[in-house]
Amino acid sequence: MKSIANKRKAARTAKTNNINNGATGWLFAAPWIIGLFLFYILPLVVSIFFSFTSYSILQPGEFIGFQNYKELINDELFFKSIYNTVYFAVIFVPLSIIFGVALAMLLNIKIKGMTIYRTIFFLPTLVPHVAIAVLWMWMLNPGFGLVNGFLDMIGIKGPAWLGSEEWSKPSLIFMSLWGIGQAIVIYLAGLGDISDEYYEAAEVDGANWFQKTFHITLPLLTPVIFFNLVMGVIGAFQQFTLPYTLTQGQGKPANSLTFYVMYLYDNGFKYFKMGYASAMAWILFVVIMILTILIFWSSKRWVHYQGK
Repeated sequence: MKSIANKRKAARTAKTNNINNGATGWLFAAPWIIGLFLFYILPLVVSIFFSFTSYSILQPGEFIGFQNYKELINDELFFKSIYNTVYFAVIFVPLSIIFGVALAMLLNIKIKGMTIYRTIFFLPTLVPHVAIAVLWMWMLNPGFGLVNGFLDMIGIKGPAWLGSEEWSKPSLIFMSLWGIGQAIVIYLAGLGDISDEYYEAAEVDGANWFQKTFHITLPLLTPVIFFNLVMGVIGAFQQFTLPYTLTQGQGKPANSLTFYVMYLYDNGFKYFKMGYASAMAWILFVVIMILTILIFWSSKRWVHYQGK
């Protein structure tokens, strides 16, 4: 009888301890859960409602159904911002992957002082976007900038860069490529994870550098490329700080640097058309979700994992 009573007492004690441990865990997680609800879930739900209203921050607004979405269809600047954003994403994302992988492979070579070179390539990512904008505005100045000065030295007349509607977006892409150090570090980690046994077996079979690169390195690096592709697409469609700083929020010249998120920000906080901005935000959300799903779907065909 005593043994049965002791077992029941031990079970009750264990149950009490589990409840206390669970309560302690929820208590420690409570700040994060509250923050998730207040700053993510609640604004998400409210923005859905606002997208169907004429809410303008200063006034409560009225429910207008799909009117905001209908107005977007007739908004020329809305489509201009889409064009600018897609133009940037289509060119920048592939180039960032190509240059990122190439530089990572160069920085993966085992030579003396390689740590210093890696640090140099990573440093631009630590520079604030405002400082980057000021630096490149000076370097790309058509009159006294370093870039056009160098081009003049070799007999080439440089363009107006940021002052030209034709060259403004390529200039922004060039600036953004200057700050891909974070992606390079991720590629370096992926390269370090590839086993040397693959290369040793390839050398035994007489494979050269190109064969090892295209049949071993790149296929086994595809999981990292896949990650950077997803993050690059999301980041490209959310481009804001650098073009906004470069143009003081005006998107000049001729709105060639008015990106989608910039126009969304202007509608919400400059023109106080929060309902209109919420509709734009949800369109962006749907587009990014569709693109992300397509990338995940296509990954089955080209992403290769070690051991599979």
